[in-house]
Amino acid sequence: MQAKRINGLDTLRALAILLVLMSHYCGFVSKRQTFGFAGDIGWAGVDLFFVLSGYLIGNQIMSAAAYGQALSLKNFFARRLLRTLPNYYVVLAAYFIFPVALSGRSTSSLWQFLTFTQNIGLEYGQTFTHSWSLCIEEQFYLILPIVSVILVRLKSPIWLAWGLLIAAIGGGMAFRAVAYMHGHDAFDAEVYYSSFGRFDELLPGVAIAMLKNFHTSLYDRLMRHGQALLITGLLAAGGTLYCINSDDYNELMIVNSLGFSLIAISFAILTLAALSPNSYLHRLRLPGAAQLALWSYAVYLVHKPVFMLIGEQLAKRHINANAPLTIVLVTAAGIFGGWLLYRLVETPFMRIREKWFPGPNQRAQIN
Repeated sequence: MQAKRINGLDTLRALAILLVLMSHYCGFVSKRQTFGFAGDIGWAGVDLFFVLSGYLIGNQIMSAAAYGQALSLKNFFARRLLRTLPNYYVVLAAYFIFPVALSGRSTSSLWQFLTFTQNIGLEYGQTFTHSWSLCIEEQFYLILPIVSVILVRLKSPIWLAWGLLIAAIGGGMAFRAVAYMHGHDAFDAEVYYSSFGRFDELLPGVAIAMLKNFHTSLYDRLMRHGQALLITGLLAAGGTLYCINSDDYNELMIVNSLGFSLIAISFAILTLAALSPNSYLHRLRLPGAAQLALWSYAVYLVHKPVFMLIGEQLAKRHINANAPLTIVLVTAAGIFGGWLLYRLVETPFMRIREKWFPGPNQRAQIN
């Protein structure tokens, strides 16, 4: 819990949760595009979380393999479950205890929530829809270490791992292309929430971990060009997000099939910049970014029901949800709710995790 934090990664994680907050503020509080283009692309905060998770978890697994250490699946899964389940179950319980206040037009079966499969068949407007991204990550956390252990035990060459990774990214693109040909664009719920339509966004982060641990000379060369990586990542992300949000391009098949993958690759370039000591993104320590990054998982879970409850009250009292003070106070309430969850639930379980299932000593930042 006291692992050395990396400024650039904290900044990106804080940016990711802020994008999500802006998106859901527009959707559940103001009911309009309060933040302009930033609100339009707020959904991309989840994509940034995917890339960061892919790197952080991938680095734990790849560093063990690179240094010849056996990966304990029991220890790995225990650490992941203690990291994710307590917060999740508390918020899930709130949704079922207060259905009148928090539920949508329908609710997935409890067994789906408990097994992280509620994203299958999920529709917009249902209960606890923002948990779909947790499903993608938990499914990914199950598959990646198992595949990695198999490759290591078979003493497979590194090119096979790269081949599987590239093929998997191509598979995500192909899934979205086929869905588009059958009348479903990338933002239809059948595609947007689908494991097959989104899992490939974690893989560019895994690719960074592979570079770092198995291609150190190339990785070191990249680290010497942090500013170039930062500029390239910003331009690539900005251009891709513009095309996806533009009426002139968002109906094209190439945008629907490649868009999410290109966003993830762009964010992976920014992640490389965040890791490079030569980048401003790495050097700059923004006030509050480390704290917001630390609370981000809890904030992600809590903010939406908080926004829903407050938004309803603002509408009843005819309070202007677009006023700057209202925006600040409501956003602060969402963050405060996440902080409470972090302090009261996440922190005690993280202490239990470190006591019962200590993590390996790594040079990387531990998630």
